Parts: sequence; C-alpha cells; structure tokens
Amino acid sequence: MEECCGTKPKKEHNHEAHDHSDHDHSHSNSKLGLIVSLVIFFAGLILDFWIKADWFTENVWLRFSWYFVSYVLVAFSVFKDAFKLAKSFDFFNEFSLMGIATIGAFAIGEFPEGVAVMLFYTIGEMFQESAVNKAKNNIKALLDVRPKEATVFRNNKWETIAPNEVKVGEKIQIKVGEKVPLDGILISEKGSLDTSALTGESKPASIKKSETVLAGMLNLDQVIEVETTKLFENSSIVRILEMVQEASSRKAKTELFIRKFAKVYTPIVFVLALLITFIPYFFVDDYIFRDWLYRGLVFLVISCPCALVISIPLGYFGGIGAASRNGILFKGSNFLDLIANVTTVVMDKTGTLTKGVFKVQKVVTNDISESEFLSILSSVESHSTHPIAKAISQFHPSNQNPESVEEISGKGIKAVINQEQIFAGNTQLLKSFNIIYPSELDQIVETTVVMAIDNQYKGYVVISDEVKEDSELEIKNLKNAGVKTMMLSGDKDALTQNIAEKLGIDSAFGGLLPEGKVEKLQNLKNNPREIVAFVGDGINDAPVLALSDVGIAMGGLGSDVAIETADVIIQTDQPSKISTAIKIGKATKKIVYQNIALAFGVKIIVLILGAGGFANMWEAVFADVGVALLAILNAVRIQNMKF
Repeated sequence: MEECCGTKPKKEHNHEAHDHSDHDHSHSNSKLGLIVSLVIFFAGLILDFWIKADWFTENVWLRFSWYFVSYVLVAFSVFKDAFKLAKSFDFFNEFSLMGIATIGAFAIGEFPEGVAVMLFYTIGEMFQESAVNKAKNNIKALLDVRPKEATVFRNNKWETIAPNEVKVGEKIQIKVGEKVPLDGILISEKGSLDTSALTGESKPASIKKSETVLAGMLNLDQVIEVETTKLFENSSIVRILEMVQEASSRKAKTELFIRKFAKVYTPIVFVLALLITFIPYFFVDDYIFRDWLYRGLVFLVISCPCALVISIPLGYFGGIGAASRNGILFKGSNFLDLIANVTTVVMDKTGTLTKGVFKVQKVVTNDISESEFLSILSSVESHSTHPIAKAISQFHPSNQNPESVEEISGKGIKAVINQEQIFAGNTQLLKSFNIIYPSELDQIVETTVVMAIDNQYKGYVVISDEVKEDSELEIKNLKNAGVKTMMLSGDKDALTQNIAEKLGIDSAFGGLLPEGKVEKLQNLKNNPREIVAFVGDGINDAPVLALSDVGIAMGGLGSDVAIETADVIIQTDQPSKISTAIKIGKATKKIVYQNIALAFGVKIIVLILGAGGFANMWEAVFADVGVALLAILNAVRIQNMKF
C-alpha cells in the first residue's frame, strides 16, 4: 500500500525507511481484535444511549474501563506505528494524529467518540488495504501466467524440468491445455494458441511453422513442438511481469505532489488544532477549555489526508491494470498522466501501420542472371533481421556465406562474397558510395531493394507490404480525439506519402535515417505546447522512442531494443490500441482529479464547521474515513470500465 501522511514505501533515506506494508500486516492480524472491539463498543452504546442503565452511565470508571478495552484492541497497532515513525524523527503522520485526537477525547470524557474515531479509522484502513491488494492482484493474476514446468527433448526422450533449466535451441513439447513455457519458433506445421494473457485478445491466434510463439500463450487444439529462442528469464511473459511490477515505482506528478503536500500539510494541521484550542482564551469572554479542546480534536480527526494519499495511487494502479487487460503495458503511472495530454502521435510505417509482412513482387536484373542475382542478394540479406531482408531470404534461400557483413543503419548492408564487394539496400546506400543506378528507380513508389557488385549496379527487387486492418480507423479515432498525426519512415518518400494519403495522416516524411527521425521529432518538441508520442517497433526506432514524451512500442513483433526503450508497450501490435491507451490515461486522470476534489471539498467544509463548533467527532469520522472509502470506491471503478 502507498504511504499515508509522510511514510514512504521506498527506502530512499534511512530515517524514512518505514514501509506501509508493515502496518498493513498489523491491520490484517488484528481482525479478531477489531470484531471484539466492535462488540464491546456497540454493547457500551446500547447501555449508554438505549437502555440508559444507571449502573453504567453514572459510573465514570466503569464506563472508562469498558470503552478503554474496546479502544486498546484497535489502537495498539496505530500507536505501534506512530512509535516506529517517531524513532525515525517522523512525528507528524496519520498515526500520531489519530492517537492525540483519541487520547484527548478520553481526557474530556468523550469515551464513545474516542473509540469511534479509532474503530472506524481501522475499518477504513482495512478497506483501503483490501482495495489496493485487489488492484495489485488483478495485475499480477493477469500477467503471472508463468508455467511451472517444461517438457524438453533430452537424451532421446521427453523430460519434464523447470523452465529456467531449458537452454536456447532446445526442443520443447506443449500439450493441449498447457501454457508455452518459453519464447521460441514453432517446429510443428501449425498451432492454435490463446494469446489473451499477453495481448488481452480473446480470439485464438493461428500460428504456422517457423513463426514466433511466446511464453504464456495457451495451446488449444493439438500437441505442438517449439524450438526455444530465449532463456526463461528473458521470455516475454517474465519481462512483462517485471515491467508491470516496476510500474508502481514510477510516480505521476500528482502522486509526488500529494506526498510532498501531506508532509507539509500534517504539521500545519497540528499547529492549527493547537491554535483553535488556546487562542480563543484571549478573545472569548466565556472561554471553556474543554469545549475548545474538543473543537481542536475534531479538527485533527477531520484533517487526516488519508483519502488523498491512498485513493490517488489506487487510481493509477487501476489504470495500469485496465491497460494490461487491454494488451497495453505502462511502465509507470507518470506515463498514464502524459499520454492523457498527448497532442501529436508520430508513427513509424513498417510494422506499426503496416503488417511488416513483405513479399517479393518483381525482380529486375542488369548483366546478371536472375538466379545468381537472387542467390547473392539472399545470402547478404539473411544476415539482417529487418522484415524486408527476411522476405528476400525466404523467397530465394541461398547456401552462400559472406566473408564479412556490415549493416549500415537506415541504408542497407555492405558485404564481401568471393572477394567481391556487395551493396544491398536502398538507393541512399548506392548514392553514399557513388554508385550509378538508373534514375527511374527513384520514381518507383513501392519498396525496392537495390544491389551492386564491386560498385556496379546489378538490379533490384520490388517488395510490397500490407497496411494493418485497423490503421485507417485509428487515424480517424485520433483525429476525433483532437490529436494530430505524423508518419516518419525510412522507406522512400513517394511510398510514404502514398500510404499517408490513403490513411488520412496529417503529415508524413519518407527516406529518413534514424537521425532524420530524431531531427523531425526534435522540431516538434521545440514547441513547449506539444506533448509528443512516438509509436515504433524496430531497432532504428529506439532513439526516437527515447526522445519522445511517451515512447510506444509495438510489442508483439517489435524488437527487444524498442520494447526496452519504450514507456508503453502494445502487446497486440494493433494501432487502434494507441487511442485506447489515451482513453485509459484520460479516464485515470479524471478519477484522480475527482478524488482530489471530493477529499478537499468535504474536508474544507467540515473543517470550517468543526472549528466553529458546528461539527462533532461523528462528522469528523465521516470526513476522514467516509471520504476515504468514497474515494476508494471511485478509484476502483476504472478496473471495471470497458475501453
């Protein structure tokens, strides 16, 4: 649970090393004490106000002892926490505030009210603990689908071992109804898998031979075999779980402000309570110490900022959980705040707005046979992980092995085969090495890969990609939300403009190297009013993902570097999830602001009434515990919303 009134969850400084979870456990362990306390308390109220038994109401020591037993059962853990914090020189917190207010109530003979404050405060704390745990557990249950065992082929037989003992390149078997234990490539011809734990998508995914299978997917209809490509600790599901668990450590500005506010606010409240008690002595003719002390105590109870410091982190927890259920991972609550304010979404083309599944459509050669051209080109491209390179190497597999391979970012590959220098990539690559090629190549709209041998142009292939089904809808959704759109691509400008026009994107720039994308994004960010989100999936997108206010990675097919650099990860690879993430950010922010308004509004009203003597301890309990519970119920709402 988050801290309240000055305690911190992280051990940033030794004097603030108290973890709120310590008193969470103390509240959990005192449920029996709470029940007994409630029984004694209500029995006392019956004797006091309903039956009005003289033997009880007129015997002060009996009444004191009766209510004191009820009080100690719930107050012990509160005083224990107050004492722990006092040892760390933290004297102004909810525990000391409650302790002073209730001891004061007993001192002036208001025994039932003193017990009521501590009793309902304890009940409120338990509700808070339960709500926070629910939010945390929702996220953990959603993502913690790590299989406990893996069936691996070793020593000519299938063995069942722990997933973290499986090595890269080993063959594993997944039976129907079992979860995939590690990331890998499907060896079987095909498989049907439930990906909902990773992506939030209920529709089963049909995966073919040689396609990627991720840990956490559920095998649906036949026994499949997978060759592992990653160790267990590097698998998608483990990485996702770590990201979500770490998300709570990155606080939104609102949370950080409330923390600082509580540290200043609580001591001020103590001083004001003292002033309310003693200052009237100098100005009021019929000053009665007991009455003004009561007003000061009421003021103390009302002023506890628990509703704020509990419900606000809970609102962000809820937002992170709601996003996870929709296949969107936020690496911190600060990004929920930022994405709600995004003014421009800048997108990569390949793998973001298009499927990134390329096919060779046309081959044109110059002074070389098509077979030899494709064989050399394929052997070079087989050393690249780019989707275009994969399409070429799959179209015409080659047995040739280059003697050396050098990838030139944003342009292509330079290699040596049989002591001949090979250049394969876009026309920018050939230009940079002063290789002459036919000018009509620059007029081709589709993606082309050009090849030259020993500085002599040898031909090109035309590759086509397909736009994702929901790309056009997403651009409309963003426009309807008042968000501007831009596309940046390393692909040729003619093709980039063509796709941008089809989708209705506001502005687009093609033929960009990674530094070109950085420059375009920096130009946007130079306007202080712009909050920029960048959406990409490739290694060359990492610099712009890092530079943007909110970096969003397509996590299903995206590179590990992009996913590590990004602030938000879309597991489904669907562009339409961008606007879903923005909606969740806005809904979270709205709930947080509602809770701030509710807590401050009610407290200010009751504080004024309390200081003026128009509110008693019962109203104070509502202003503290009641408002906290209402704020918690409001914060929990986001976990049940549909986006």
